[in-house]
Amino acid sequence: MELRIDCALVADMRRLAREIANPIEDFIAAHGTVSVERAALRLLGVDGVGHGDVPLPNLVVERFGCERLGSGVVRPLGALVAETGRTPDDVAGAVGDGSLDVALADGVPETAARAALENYVARALARIDARRQERAALLGRLPQSPPPLLYVIVASGNIYEDRTAAIAAAEAGAQIIAVIRSTGQSLLDFVPYGATTEGFGGTYATQENFRIMREALDAVSERLGRYVMLTNYASGLCMPEIATMAALERLDMLLNDSMYGILFRDINMQRTFIDQHFSRMLNTRSGIIINTGEDNYLTTADAVEQASAVLASQFINEAFAHGAGMPDEQIGLGDAYEIDPSLENGFLFAVAQAQLARQCFPAAPLKYMPPTKHMTGDVFKGHLIDAMFNLTSVMTKQTIHLCGMMTEGIHTPFLGDRALALENARYVMSTARHFGDEISFKEDGIVERRAAAVLRDAHALLERVAERGLMASIEAKTFADVSRTPEGGRGFEGVFERAPDYWNPFEEALMPLASAAP
Repeated sequence: MELRIDCALVADMRRLAREIANPIEDFIAAHGTVSVERAALRLLGVDGVGHGDVPLPNLVVERFGCERLGSGVVRPLGALVAETGRTPDDVAGAVGDGSLDVALADGVPETAARAALENYVARALARIDARRQERAALLGRLPQSPPPLLYVIVASGNIYEDRTAAIAAAEAGAQIIAVIRSTGQSLLDFVPYGATTEGFGGTYATQENFRIMREALDAVSERLGRYVMLTNYASGLCMPEIATMAALERLDMLLNDSMYGILFRDINMQRTFIDQHFSRMLNTRSGIIINTGEDNYLTTADAVEQASAVLASQFINEAFAHGAGMPDEQIGLGDAYEIDPSLENGFLFAVAQAQLARQCFPAAPLKYMPPTKHMTGDVFKGHLIDAMFNLTSVMTKQTIHLCGMMTEGIHTPFLGDRALALENARYVMSTARHFGDEISFKEDGIVERRAAAVLRDAHALLERVAERGLMASIEAKTFADVSRTPEGGRGFEGVFERAPDYWNPFEEALMPLASAAP
């Protein structure tokens, strides 16, 4: 089942997306953020909380102050490790509580600072590599059923209750478990510490919560004889730190978009672009599959009208991921079945969009999101709409499939709702497994005409963005009809210009991967 599309136009869209990303990547190379610096500290083993229960990475960045930040927080930390002979975590604790004078770092030669941290950097990278190898070994021994991989969300606020729900979902057939974050965590400029039992609309993303859920899913994977993947959200003001914690605790997927935080959370665009680049370099090294957020465009605007913006954004997200060295196999580009159920031939439009994405990004593990915007209290109709979504997904060979819940428009789904959603998806995907291989599209029919129109409009949109520039285009409401400014939004104060002697050893270690990008 293949659409007859203009392949030359697709190639030119990829060229335009690279042209759009290049000046942003030049900007990224000249700037840093406090969240990238805190991620580097975490990789060096700095963890825990200090005075007032403030996370230690935050305290250290604050103590070193703005005047040292341009050179990178790792430089003075390494100097103090060299000067005192203590571990990075010990030094960070002493800096955080004020018992170690940060001015002691000023006279230490750069060579000594680098040498003092060399083993710690190597140890962190070795741990990330080992976690990736663990995943590969488990997938080899406990293989999953073929895609679309069934993905469900647990989100009680209590990690221990989430653990119970996740095990139940896995037993019901889920292949991917996402622990959705507590509402508003993306706007926090710190990562909470330890296991958490309270949250609104979700559970806080913390390293301990990641460990608890990973341990539980590993145990159920062994019992079921298939590997169950774990997902969380590396977006918001702490994107690089969450990517770090996910790498260390062997998460398998992370929601990680180049523009989501800008458009839908009003996070400063400069900070978001810098943070996503470092996060994606780290995700590349750790083998984590990213999930982008184009589906969010369709919850704020009409799915038919925004179709070209979704496709254009997918090309931009791909370009940024390639710029971070990420291979296609880790770029889970997003879309959603958010078509109005009252639209005649809406199913055909949805198939056109899904198949177009599959052919434009043939190696990408596409993530397909369920209907939410048009779901109502009629659970029977909702269950039927979800079945049409399931059919679209399997016939167009989507990879990651977030199961739709028939109670989406009423309340947070119960365990039984998840079980019914999984049963629906399993039935459709089994009975129609090779449906897409058995049919073809009518030449110049409704589906092909729709796909061609979306492709042309997306190409024209990318041309406009390339001419204007991405930051200016976002300000002009090009995506999701939302306007943001380069200096506006949350977290702008955490962006800084790099000094000529800026040093981040993890960026240095990850950069060779970026040079291999397509």
